[in-house]
Amino acid sequence: MNFGELLKDARIRNRLTLRQCSAHLGVDASNWSKVERGVNPAPKDIGVLESWAAFFHLEASERQAFFDAAALSRREIPQDIASNTRLLRALPAFFRAVRGNEMNQEKMDQFISDLRAVNTPDKESNE
Repeated sequence: MNFGELLKDARIRNRLTLRQCSAHLGVDASNWSKVERGVNPAPKDIGVLESWAAFFHLEASERQAFFDAAALSRREIPQDIASNTRLLRALPAFFRAVRGNEMNQEKMDQFISDLRAVNTPDKESNE
């Protein structure tokens, strides 16, 4: 689910119209609609995103998905990934494989397994 879909889903779960939601959060309804439809990316201001997540009472896993989707809507790597040098070093190989259409399901599963191994709590996550 992309950021706009997550945002719209949260609004609907809270039984708010687009206008009610945007008015409560101090956002122009037209701009809110553009974000929901994916025309505009998520705001870059973490404080704004934090206030939206709090307003929608997002739980931990939902918050993580919300912030990840926000970063991706801006074509950015999520901050926790971008600050992890071990994970960043693995990305070029992934990009090459995807661009070369070499990423079948088996290779994708192995890549995910390798990433998890790199990012285990008993290893240094930031070098």
